[in-house]
Amino acid sequence: MRLGLVGLLLPITLGTAAQTPQRLNTQPVASTALAPAQAAAGAAYQPPPEYRMPPAAGFDARVFEAMAQELVANQRVPGMALAIVQGGRILTARGYGITDVRNAEPIDSHTVFRLASLSKAFAGTVTGLLVNEGALRWDTRVADYMPALQFSNPDAARQLTVAEVLSHRVGLTHNTYDRDLEGNADYNSLVQRLAYAPMNCAPGECYGYQNIAFSLIGDVVFGASGQFYSEAVSRRIFKPLGMNDASYGLEGIEASPRWARPHVRAGGGWMSLTPKPSYYRVAPAAGVNASISDMAQWLLAQGGHRPDVLPAPLLATLHAPLVSTPTEMRGGASSWRRQRLYDAGYAIGWRVYDYAGHRLVFHAGAVQGYRGMAALLPERDLGVVILWNSESSLPSGLLPTILDRAIGLPAQRWLDVDPSYELLYANGAQPAAPGTTDLRQAPVQGGPEATSANAQPD
Repeated sequence: MRLGLVGLLLPITLGTAAQTPQRLNTQPVASTALAPAQAAAGAAYQPPPEYRMPPAAGFDARVFEAMAQELVANQRVPGMALAIVQGGRILTARGYGITDVRNAEPIDSHTVFRLASLSKAFAGTVTGLLVNEGALRWDTRVADYMPALQFSNPDAARQLTVAEVLSHRVGLTHNTYDRDLEGNADYNSLVQRLAYAPMNCAPGECYGYQNIAFSLIGDVVFGASGQFYSEAVSRRIFKPLGMNDASYGLEGIEASPRWARPHVRAGGGWMSLTPKPSYYRVAPAAGVNASISDMAQWLLAQGGHRPDVLPAPLLATLHAPLVSTPTEMRGGASSWRRQRLYDAGYAIGWRVYDYAGHRLVFHAGAVQGYRGMAALLPERDLGVVILWNSESSLPSGLLPTILDRAIGLPAQRWLDVDPSYELLYANGAQPAAPGTTDLRQAPVQGGPEATSANAQPD
């Protein structure tokens, strides 16, 4: 089965140095999910631009801007930011609400948020760029750069590959040592303790979401590039894409000219906090800070509109699921996942879903006082990012609202806000709120298009 899967994925890498991950899961999966070979084959297909469909009739970013504005009204959530890109252009990238209930400043397109586990896609992407450069292979053994690494299974550390780290197929139980990290244990000591952590399987044979073990990729990137992990991401991703507000770590967010403070519930309102440093200690898993302007550029690049930085064969590899994750469709999953998802898997730093029959590349992030969601709907050439600075789950309903409208699905009330469409269209396009920068219809920064047209990180 592994050889058959490699054959299915081989066309992805023709004409590029990007080698396809080969140690794929071969375990049986639940009947509700596709086998990994089927899932990877489906995800590997990227419709060429001439075959991508526009959003369904009536799709209008102004409607979603109005919804976002209602979400911050009366501080239902303190603040948030929304970016929508489609067809290689930014339809909207704006901020709403305030940075801090104790020292209110308006959130604009350059206000920086903590991304939590949205950081994982940056880890997968920078690793893929090193594979393209020939500095690494997807099947490179982590032990080549971390010879002291040990697991309770003596052979596991010698077997573990780069692709297995980035797709949570290390073999450890879910979220190994996250509570110790939250208790201020440092990363290096937790890596040493992996030698005593229970394992569910050999590397490559099962899925178990990780933050500490996922961050082993930072050590590999350092060894392969000779650059500190954050420097490698900055040089290969932030700077080329024009992500000028992006940074790593607590120092990075606190040095930003304007940044959104995290908020937790207090009495009948919100209380702002100082960001906790714990998950910043695992930078590949949860270390990125970025503005919604940055994230609009990130969406465009991940959607294939910056081939000068992220070539299409690499994106196809990053977005191809390597292991089935059927629990995403049931149990404690959010209502839209339970109702809309027919299949779920994990790729290289991204989740990949069958959303009501349409492929969705997705990730969420959550850490105390911050939440975020990023999604790509390839067939509609659509990307969406929503960031907010509170522990509220309310803004999460905006994502399925946007996706349903883009696909043309029957209306479903995922949000309890209902903007006045008559007023919206009577007034025409809404100007940006004070203190924001309206990037609607802005071109891609650089590249060919610019010259032509208290939760754990999830």
